[in-house]
Amino acid sequence: MSEAGNWGTKSLETGKAGAYRVLARKYRPSNFSELIGQEPMVRTLTNAFATGRIAQAWMLTGVRGVGKTTTARILARALNYKTATVDQPSVDLSVPGEHCQAIMEGRHVDVIEMDAASHTGIDDIRDIIDRVRYAPVSARYKVYIIDEVHMLSTQAFNGLLKTLEEPPPHVKFIFATTEIRKVPITVLSRCQRFDLRRIDAGALVGHLFSIAAKEGISVDDEALAMIARAAEGSARDSLSILDQAIAHGSGTVSADAVRAMLGLADRARIIDLFEHVMKGDVAAALAEFRAQYDTGADPAAVLTDLAEFNHLVTRLRFVPAAADDASLSEDERRRGAEFAGTLSVRVLSRTWQMLLKGIPEVQSSNRPVSAAEMVLIRLAHAADLPTLDEALKSLEGAGPLPNGAPRANGASASPGNGGGASAVAQARMPSSNGGAQTMRLVEAQPVPEAYVPQPAPVAEAPVVPVKSLADIVALADANRDIAFKVLLKRCVRPVRIEPGRLDVTLTDDAPKMLLNDLTAKLRAWTARNWLVSLSKEEGGQTLAEMETTKRENAFSDAKADPTVAAILARFPGAKIIDVRIPDVPDVEEAEAEVPVEPVSDDDEI
Repeated sequence: MSEAGNWGTKSLETGKAGAYRVLARKYRPSNFSELIGQEPMVRTLTNAFATGRIAQAWMLTGVRGVGKTTTARILARALNYKTATVDQPSVDLSVPGEHCQAIMEGRHVDVIEMDAASHTGIDDIRDIIDRVRYAPVSARYKVYIIDEVHMLSTQAFNGLLKTLEEPPPHVKFIFATTEIRKVPITVLSRCQRFDLRRIDAGALVGHLFSIAAKEGISVDDEALAMIARAAEGSARDSLSILDQAIAHGSGTVSADAVRAMLGLADRARIIDLFEHVMKGDVAAALAEFRAQYDTGADPAAVLTDLAEFNHLVTRLRFVPAAADDASLSEDERRRGAEFAGTLSVRVLSRTWQMLLKGIPEVQSSNRPVSAAEMVLIRLAHAADLPTLDEALKSLEGAGPLPNGAPRANGASASPGNGGGASAVAQARMPSSNGGAQTMRLVEAQPVPEAYVPQPAPVAEAPVVPVKSLADIVALADANRDIAFKVLLKRCVRPVRIEPGRLDVTLTDDAPKMLLNDLTAKLRAWTARNWLVSLSKEEGGQTLAEMETTKRENAFSDAKADPTVAAILARFPGAKIIDVRIPDVPDVEEAEAEVPVEPVSDDDEI
C-alpha cells in the first residue's frame, strides 16, 4: 500500500507500527493536488504534460520548508507514472502507480537524489555524466534530483553544462535551491524555473487544522494562528512546531502552551504595551513589559511583536482589508483599526525605525532586559515629541504644538495670554587677548495684551527674463540646484521659448516627472506662471550635445593648427587631452572696469 493510502489514519501508533513518524514526514504531499499555495506551478506543469512539452531540466527555488524536495519527488513520480491503464507521464496521480511509493520514499533505483552540500566537487558531477548514458533500469526516465544545487563548485557547474544542455532523451534533471542568486546564469538558462511561494498564513492555518482533526488533537484557533505566524510561510516549520506543541500540551494544543513554548507574549498584552508606549506612559509600559518577561516572554521577541503590530496598524491605515487575515486575533483586528484611525503615518514610521534599531541592540546585549526597557523608554519619550513638520509649523507661529509643549522662544501661540517675549541686548566686553567679546543679555519682558505682531511686508520677486534654455540652466545654477541643472542639460531639447510658455521634447532617459518639476521651478525662479508642454516636433540639440559638438570641433581645430601638429610630430606618443580658449573681454567692458579716481584741485593733469 502506498504512502498516500495511509493518509488520514491516526499517527500515534508507535507501539504497533514501529517508530513514530513526525507530522512533517507523515503528512508530506504525494501528488500535485496536495501541494498548498503553489497553484501557478501546478497549472504550468499540468498544461506542459497535457501538450507533451516536458522540459529536460527544472529549477525549484524558495525558502526552507516550502516544499522544494517534495515537489521534485512528485515531479519524478509524474514523469515515471505507470499503472495498469496509464503508461505515460501524467499529473493526475490519484491512483498509485508501480514506481510511486519507491520514488516518494526516496529509494527508487532510477531516481537519484544527491545533496550538493556534501557532493560539491567536479568528481561527483563526472560520476553523473558517466552514468547518464545508461538507460533506466525499470522506470521511463532516469531522474537526477540535486538539492541545494547552489553549493556546487564552479568547476562542477561548468562540467554539468554540456550534459544539461543536451541530455540523453531518457534523463531528466531537477534542481532545488534556497539561494537562486548563487546559481550561474548559464545553468539557469538551461532550466525551467519555478519560484515556490511562501504559503499564506490563512492557508497554513487551514492546513494545520485539517491535520489536527486527522490526528484527533484539540487545538485553539489562536494557537494555530501563532504557529502559522511563527512558521513564516514554511509548511515544514509549521508542522514541526505543531508536533512540538502536541508533545508540550500532552495531546492538547492551547494558545497559552504555544505562547510559553515559543517564548511569545500574549498578543492582547502586546497591544496594551503598544498603547502605553503611544500614550507616553513610561511607568505603565515598563510594568507591562516586566509582567510579560516574568511569564517567560523573551525581551527581543516582545519588541519584535511590537514592531509587527506597529506594521499591522500602518498597513490597516492604507489597506483596511488586511484585517481579514486569518492569522490575526480579534483584538488585533479591532484595536489595530482603532490605532490606524488615530495615529499618524509619521508617528508610526518613527516608531518602526526606532524598533528596527532597538531589536538588534537587545539581541546583542549582555543584559537584554535592561536594553529592551531603554528602547521602550525612548519610544515612550518620542511619542510626546512633535514630528518635524509640526515643529516647523510651531516655529513659524502656525499653531501650538500637538502635545502642548512650550514654544522655542518661550512665548505662547496666542496673543494676550500674559506670556513673555525676549528682549535681547548686546554688550561688548574686553577679552583676554585685547579684543572684544560679544555677550547676549536676555531679559524677559511682558508683552502688552493689546499687542498683535504684524507680518513684515513681502517684497515681490522681480520677474527674471528667460529667452533660452541656457537661461534656465543659469537659473538652476544660481539657485544651487545642481542635480536639476544636469537633467536640463542632458534631457531637454528646446522647441519654442516665449514669455510664460516653453515647448520642449525629452530624451528617452528623461525622468517622467521632469516637465512637472520644470514648471514648478520656473514659477519659483521667475515669479510668474509658466506653461511647459511636450512638443511633437523634433527639437534642437540638448545643451550637453552642443557642448560635446563644440568640444569635438575644438579638438579638430587644434589638431589642424600647424604649431600643434608640429609639437605632436616632435614628441611621439603625445596627444591632446584638453582645449581651453581664454575669453577675451570686450574693449568697452575692459575700459569700463578701469577705476576712475576723482580729480582734486591739487592734482596735476
